[in-house]
Amino acid sequence: MNSDCQFVSVIIPVFNDAERLPLCLGAIEQQTYGSGNYEIIVIDNGSDPGQKISAVVAGFAAAAYVYEPKPGSYAARNAGLAIARGSILAFTDADCIPEADWLEKGVSHLLSIPNCGLVAGRIRLFFKGEQASPVELYESVTAFPQQRLLQEQHGAATGNVFTFKSVMDKVGWFNDQLKSNGDIEWGERVYQAGFAQHYAADVCVAHPARYSFKELRRRTMRLAGGVFGRFIQPQHSLLQQNMTFARLLVDDLTPPVNFAISTFKDSRLKGFRQKLTVSLVLVWVRYVSATEKIRLKLGGVPDRG
Repeated sequence: MNSDCQFVSVIIPVFNDAERLPLCLGAIEQQTYGSGNYEIIVIDNGSDPGQKISAVVAGFAAAAYVYEPKPGSYAARNAGLAIARGSILAFTDADCIPEADWLEKGVSHLLSIPNCGLVAGRIRLFFKGEQASPVELYESVTAFPQQRLLQEQHGAATGNVFTFKSVMDKVGWFNDQLKSNGDIEWGERVYQAGFAQHYAADVCVAHPARYSFKELRRRTMRLAGGVFGRFIQPQHSLLQQNMTFARLLVDDLTPPVNFAISTFKDSRLKGFRQKLTVSLVLVWVRYVSATEKIRLKLGGVPDRG
C-alpha cells in the first residue's frame, strides 16, 4: 500500500478470551494494508486476572492495551474510541480472524461510496470439526446475517464494521447501557443521519460457530437482554412498556412457521434430519429468549453473555 493511506484504528473488545485473541491479532498484523497505516487497540473488558490479556497484547508490536471495567462490549469499544488516532475505524471481535486483505478492502469500500457512514463485511462461520453439531447447524443459517441486518434494521454486527471517526462523532458513540443490540441501535442512528450504508461480501472475517447448547443459551440471553433494553425504556409510560413487552413476547412465542418453511428450502442444509434439527433448535432458542425477557421484566439484570 502507498504512504498516503488513511490511518485506521482497529478496535477489539475482549472478555475472557485469551485463547482466541492471539489468532485475531496475528491475522491483523499480517494485513496487506501496511503496518504503518493502522493501529490495533485491544480493550480488556474486565477479564479474569488469570487470562493475562495484557501479556497477550504485549506480544504484538502493533497492539495497544486498554482496560475498561464497565461490563459490556459497547463500553469497551467506547474506551477504544477515546484513544483512537485513525480517521477510519475498523471494528472486529477477539474471536474473529480477519482475512489478509480485510483492512485494504474495507477501507476501499468505505472511501469509494459517496457519503458512506457504514460498511458491513461478511462474517464467515466455521465448525469445530468435520461433523457439525445441532447448534453449529443452526448457527450456519442464522448467525451474523450482515446483509439482511443492514437492509432490514440499518445496522450490522460489530464483528466486521468500518466507519469514519467523523461519522461516529456526529451520530454519537455506542450506547454503553446495552449489553447487546448496541451495534444495531448505532447503525440506525447512522441511517437516520442520512449516511449511506453498504454491505461488502469481500470484506471478510472468519468466526467460530457456537458448538454447544450452553454457548447458544448464553448468546440468546444476551441478545434478548439487548432487545429488551433497546425497546423498553424507563422514560416510556408503564402502558407503553407493557405493550412493547407483550409484542416482544409474542414474537418469541409465535410458532416459527415461516422460518421452518425457509429452512426446508435452504440448500445449505443437507437432508430432512438437518432441516428438522435446525427448526427444533430455533423453537428452543425462542423459548429461552422469552424466558429471559420475562426475567428482565420482573427486575432481573441483563446478562453480558
